Amino acid sequence: MSRKHLLSASLAIIFASAAVQAKEGMFTPEQLPDIAGDLKKTGLEISPQTLKDLTGFPMGAIVSLGGCSASFVSDEGLAVTNHHCARGSVQYNSSPDHNYLKDGFLAKTKQDELPAAPGTKMFVTVDFADVTDRVIGSISSDVQGRERYDAIENNKKAIIAECEAEEGFRCSVPAFFQGLEYKLIKQMEIRDVRIAYAPADSVGKYGGDIDNWMWPRHTGDFSFYRAYVGKDGKPADFSEENVPYQPEHIIKVSAAGLEDGDFVMAAGYPGATDRYARLGVVSYTFDWMYPTYVDLIGQWIDTINQASEEGSDARIKYEALLAGLNNFLKNTKGQLEGAKRVGLVKRRQDRENALKAWLNGQGKTQLVDNIERLDEVTDERIKNSKQNFWYNNLSRAQLFSVAQQLYRNAIEQEKPDAERDRGFQQRDQSRLKEGLSRIDRRFDVTVDKAVWKKMISLYLSQPESARVAAFDDALGITSETTAEQLEGILANFYRETKLTDTDIRLSWLTAKPADFENSKDPFIQLAVALNDTEMQIEDKNKALEGQSAALQPQYMQAIIEWQKSQGSLAYPDANSTLRVTYGNVLGGSPKDGLIYEPFTRLEGILEKDTGESPFDAPEKLLQQIRDKQYGAYKLDSIGSVPVNFLTDLDSTGGNSGSATLNSKAELVGLLFDGTFESVNSDWDFDPRTTRTIHVDTRYMLWVMEYVDGATNLIEEMTIVK
Repeated sequence: MSRKHLLSASLAIIFASAAVQAKEGMFTPEQLPDIAGDLKKTGLEISPQTLKDLTGFPMGAIVSLGGCSASFVSDEGLAVTNHHCARGSVQYNSSPDHNYLKDGFLAKTKQDELPAAPGTKMFVTVDFADVTDRVIGSISSDVQGRERYDAIENNKKAIIAECEAEEGFRCSVPAFFQGLEYKLIKQMEIRDVRIAYAPADSVGKYGGDIDNWMWPRHTGDFSFYRAYVGKDGKPADFSEENVPYQPEHIIKVSAAGLEDGDFVMAAGYPGATDRYARLGVVSYTFDWMYPTYVDLIGQWIDTINQASEEGSDARIKYEALLAGLNNFLKNTKGQLEGAKRVGLVKRRQDRENALKAWLNGQGKTQLVDNIERLDEVTDERIKNSKQNFWYNNLSRAQLFSVAQQLYRNAIEQEKPDAERDRGFQQRDQSRLKEGLSRIDRRFDVTVDKAVWKKMISLYLSQPESARVAAFDDALGITSETTAEQLEGILANFYRETKLTDTDIRLSWLTAKPADFENSKDPFIQLAVALNDTEMQIEDKNKALEGQSAALQPQYMQAIIEWQKSQGSLAYPDANSTLRVTYGNVLGGSPKDGLIYEPFTRLEGILEKDTGESPFDAPEKLLQQIRDKQYGAYKLDSIGSVPVNFLTDLDSTGGNSGSATLNSKAELVGLLFDGTFESVNSDWDFDPRTTRTIHVDTRYMLWVMEYVDGATNLIEEMTIVK
């Protein structure tokens, strides 16, 4: 690019950033008609009213993967999501002989598709209703603490049980605005999910942890699943007799893509944000919890790497976990840096002072008193969290965690189903079985023991107040226990346990509490010994949560009224339910002298490529770039095929795989990351620095056509130009 052209591009980005105001908010679809004017002004061409219907077009094509998002792009159940969302299934099917992580996977026919990892599901929304009155309407304000917690839980479980009377559906009753509202969401639970196509890591994970959260980016972060159902059209377990699911709505895929400044919106299932968290939570998180996690996760990663050789079967089994840990580590470091840069703690303090002043000015002194009581309860919850932090991390070892889960399940099975805790009801038994079944593909004895030893060593280095006597007594450990002594204790656990056997693990699902109490398995014995302590900790936490449940809705009502007085629409924190965020294709300048262009090019891959992971693109891909084989996917304004692009969309974890749509609700990309400068947007939205990264459909189609030969899938989709 010439100096003159570069200067022009830089100025364009700066002026665009000034002219376009980033749109804060992860809105529920039902809120979108309330901001119809701004949606239209920003560039939306379809009616905002159509976006309100979760079962209509286009929202009906957006599905949850239970941690990631996906969207149907064919009437034969083909769904596109991020590569990193499907990578666990690719890893599950990989071995040293068939390393699909390294080589990629493509099913040229439906018969060649591979089952996704056990527990992989697609959730298709079929109904949505407000159930606030049914959840909290009958609960007196006098009901507090653990009693209030139980009352809310029992009401939610009753609603869910009624909803799930029809087989094949999964229902949930999430809280919005911290318990001010409750919604019933009914979803078809598709249990037979298969991998249709996943590019190699050298495409789908190009840049690896080095480029993660960074710009410029050149990552082909996309993969395809296919949903299957029984011949009757209803959800069914995996069977060769099953047929592709036929969704009511699909998203057309744009080969024309976007230009700089174009309208975009993303629809998906963001996990969790804390935009309304009180100052105490913010201070605790950034002053203690996140710095502590940075150290903990770093040591966890090092432990796994030291206990498994690169390329070994053990390392392959832990690839998905390592990717997640590295992502979390880099994100957390970015959160800390971002919070310091924007002065997050002070910003939150200023907001709370402004809210209090407004409430007092409106004569709403009772709300002020209630918010102060909420802060007191929050402080107590923080104290508990800090005290039990290191003990809770002991369950990072899989076999210890499995033993605790199995014993708790046996205890809960003694109760009527409606009285069992969440996660242990009859509706949860299939999930428990799936989780226990897939351990073998993600577990190695040597690695698990090394992780447990590391976690126990960190636990033993803490003050006595952070320790749990029942655990110390059960293992026979003290602060004076040497590394050699600890190694001997743990070696006995892993030598004597039978929980490494899948069939034995599964058999414990139907065992009685007495069977556990009489067991000689050391992990089972430990779970039994700790159960009373676990219940005491849980009871205290639930009592405090019950106290918060009476106060948080009042705080959120104050927030809503305050923001309304300022002319803005409050949106609920993300909670893994369907949300829409909108804005524009937009570069930016997060720091003095640093310019982010809105698109990256194929040629950027050549510039980065070293031939060594994570910059080791397939030779065929590199040669196609050298030959300038752009096909129909060239963007004239950049003189190449766009790989990734930036927007000012408001997003967070869980948004991964979200459909990025143009003004006509056509697929133009997939949301997969954010820039390093914007990672603390979970807590605070900064329009100057918030930028979200998407993989461009033009790059997706280019890789499919010119690199991997996935033309069968291209032909299956509806491509618009």
